[in-house]
Amino acid sequence: MTQRNTVVRSLHDLTLAAWFGGTLAGVIGINSAAAAVSDERERLQVANAGWARWSRVTSSAVAVHLATAAALGYGNKGRMFLQKGVGASSIAKTALTGAAVGATAWSAALGRKLDQGSGAPVEGSTEPAPATPPDVEKAQRQMRVLQWAVPALTGAVIVLNAVHGEQQRPSQVLPGLLRKPAELLGVAR
Repeated sequence: MTQRNTVVRSLHDLTLAAWFGGTLAGVIGINSAAAAVSDERERLQVANAGWARWSRVTSSAVAVHLATAAALGYGNKGRMFLQKGVGASSIAKTALTGAAVGATAWSAALGRKLDQGSGAPVEGSTEPAPATPPDVEKAQRQMRVLQWAVPALTGAVIVLNAVHGEQQRPSQVLPGLLRKPAELLGVAR
């Protein structure tokens, strides 16, 4: 609890920032740019090219983020079990991170399907045209939801990171550590 984890915590935060910011920029920048391409048969190809370049960064960021999350969890295991509220926020953060990983993996799989549909006429990377093949249209409909789910989930993880930071204030640690024993002894509510 008294050990500093500056490098691990920094990598944890930076990789989460890349994951969040990259997906948000992709939705707003890459997808919008692809929709502006005049030839509707090139729009998916343009979007897929941009996302393919970014996917390598995202994959690395997610992997490092998960590794640093495990290291931080291990380094703070005492607080997670003893300090009131830390365990609950850690469970919530783990669940949201798992959901974000799942949404990211699903998005990647849909991206591969859309890549196979390159050359299909579309209005945008997630908006079908009247002549869009049904399999591409189905992937686009799913991607339309997932493209916002990943930044929403990773944004929620960022909020829980802030909660964890607040829980580490000296004014929070000692009362939080004493509260559980006091409750067990029946001297606190």
